[in-house]
Amino acid sequence: MTAVAEARRGELSALYRVRGWLRNPWARPRFLVLVTWSYVLWSLVPVLIAVQFSFNATRSRTEWAGFSARWYWGDPVDSVWHDPTLRHAAIQSLKLAGADVLIATPIGVLLAIGLARWTGWGSRPSNFLMLFPLVTPEIVMGVSLLLIFTQVFTFIGTGTIAQILGHVTFSISYVVVIVRGRLFSIGRQYEEAAADLGASPTVALTRVLLPLLTPAIVASAAVVFAISIDDFVISQWLSSGGATDTVPIRIYSATRAAPLPSTNAIATVMMLFTLLSLVLAFLAWRVFTRGERRARAGQTKDLAVFEL
Repeated sequence: MTAVAEARRGELSALYRVRGWLRNPWARPRFLVLVTWSYVLWSLVPVLIAVQFSFNATRSRTEWAGFSARWYWGDPVDSVWHDPTLRHAAIQSLKLAGADVLIATPIGVLLAIGLARWTGWGSRPSNFLMLFPLVTPEIVMGVSLLLIFTQVFTFIGTGTIAQILGHVTFSISYVVVIVRGRLFSIGRQYEEAAADLGASPTVALTRVLLPLLTPAIVASAAVVFAISIDDFVISQWLSSGGATDTVPIRIYSATRAAPLPSTNAIATVMMLFTLLSLVLAFLAWRVFTRGERRARAGQTKDLAVFEL
């Protein structure tokens, strides 16, 4: 009887623990952690499978036949290294992403500073228009840009220049949002202190504000690069043929026919470029904000000593 009672007591204790785990809203959110990791796995597993089959030894994209780098450089015809269409698509994607970063980032930084410091009439409509590309469906923006370059600015037409301008159009908003967040977090006290010390507005901008904005500028450049290199809709609408096809366009065209594992290989290469840009942005953010983290740690320590 004692063993049965102890077993029964253990079952009730476990039941109470489970019930308390479900009902206590102030406990550690284990359920949210479970949902988060489930979503992460749901998102990453298909990508990892696609990467795996880019190293498949055969032409199959469904049956694994062993590890091989055939579709990267081993195959003399269909590998990424030897297929001129895949190489050109990769170069075109990198060209568009690089030009987008070089053009959209400085324009977005200046626009963010202007909108953050502008308090007069028209500032609110301007801020709304700045966010408009973020809420506009990409297919609508692609069609609109196509009509602009073929009906209004006919001297541009479709092609690489139109693709660059289209990428810049929708990516400036991302730069503005990121840089404005940094502007609001650092406030105006540093610029005002520089002005009190005799610095001109230009000196305060170049020697005080822009160095403080460096983490946000680097992060926004990485985000713009990642978004541009993976864009399909605007690149497709503004393409002028095979000479301006990007990697997403090539992948879409390949899936409509008989795709080879080289399609997975070129997608893996571009994914690595995207991840590399994000890693570099994170490292730059850590380097440029190390002084701020030390200052916050020192303030926390001073406050703790003061409270004691």
